[in-house]
Amino acid sequence: QVQLVESGGGLVQPGGSLRLSCTPSGFTLDYYAIGWFRQAPGKEREWVSCISTSGGREYYADSVKGRFTISRDNARNTVYLQMNSLKPEDTAVYYCAARYYRSTYCPREYDYWGQGTQVTVSS
Repeated sequence: QVQLVESGGGLVQPGGSLRLSCTPSGFTLDYYAIGWFRQAPGKEREWVSCISTSGGREYYADSVKGRFTISRDNARNTVYLQMNSLKPEDTAVYYCAARYYRSTYCPREYDYWGQGTQVTVSS
């Protein structure tokens, strides 16, 4: 039983904020790089952000840089994605993903995925 569960999605007005959570079932996240992806209707899945296992380095897509923040709370075995200044273009299903990857970098591919949580930005 290895899986991830996302939560925190919902409906928010433009300029608002949401915080997504990613929690595992069956393993601890200490040595797993965690990535966030999103997919809007009719579009390809897009990489959003990731956090490394060594040093907690953060990486962001240009489209969200300065607005989103990824963080890891090892005590709670949870990774968060804080999303501020949300735009309608951020509307998508958001997925978290994990791979055992002990590095200051993030992997190109991931092994474990959640089912996704819907984020809708609309007035």
